[in-house]
Amino acid sequence: MQSLALIENWPVPSAAAGVVRADGTVVGTHGPVTQRFPLASVTKPLAAYAALVAYEEGAVELDEPAGPEGSTVRHLLAHTSGLAFDEHRVMAPPGTRRLYSNAGFEVLGDHIAKATDIPFAEYLRQAVLEPLGMTQTSLEGSPAKDGVSTVSDLLRFAAEVQAPRLLDARTVLDAMSVVHPGLSGILPGYGHQKPNDWGLGFEIRDSKSPHWTGGSSSPRTFGHFGQSGTFVWIDPDAGAACVALADRAFGAWAVEAWPPFTDAVLSELRGRSL
Repeated sequence: MQSLALIENWPVPSAAAGVVRADGTVVGTHGPVTQRFPLASVTKPLAAYAALVAYEEGAVELDEPAGPEGSTVRHLLAHTSGLAFDEHRVMAPPGTRRLYSNAGFEVLGDHIAKATDIPFAEYLRQAVLEPLGMTQTSLEGSPAKDGVSTVSDLLRFAAEVQAPRLLDARTVLDAMSVVHPGLSGILPGYGHQKPNDWGLGFEIRDSKSPHWTGGSSSPRTFGHFGQSGTFVWIDPDAGAACVALADRAFGAWAVEAWPPFTDAVLSELRGRSL
């Protein structure tokens, strides 16, 4: 895909990108797709997927207590537990505000580790990474932000999310559907959004503006970006997902570069489908 070469214009030391269809076909890649990059918050969708495997295995229930009083596994996944961003401090009653929280995902990881009697990083490996052949991916600390991976591996994950084998398709549909609709909140790097819609571990685009995806991205687009200069989006209307990893911290360069990059990728995808 020629559009993927636009990463050459990004002001970063190194970047790689790829696109995968819903049927698992890798449409194109560009750059060092086997280079390992810190994922930052792109770790969260991987952690969420492991949590959903634990749910389907019966180790946890989505509505069982977890985290602050009144909070559940579902609240932690949807950033509505009330926990602060990077502190284990309660800022609001569960379900009343969308408070993006690294602390919430750390509590989630601890909860699943206790329920399964397996350290969360190992559970993630056994439940998600190993079955998908993601041999270059690891969790090296917090389940909120300390994953390391490659474009090649994350394309495997993006293919799985589009056509699930590890989970029931209905569970993935729940993950990409809005939890607690209408809640407002801060989208890191983009300010206050009303509503600030999230599913179970995945951010949902809806009509958010500004946003890190493209102007032509469908409202059903879901995914995540990371402060290390990384993102993965899945656009069900386009029948494809895109992964891009870079080694420069998120900032004005990403705000400027990512939306036109996404629009170019989508335009090329749509042209190929004609």
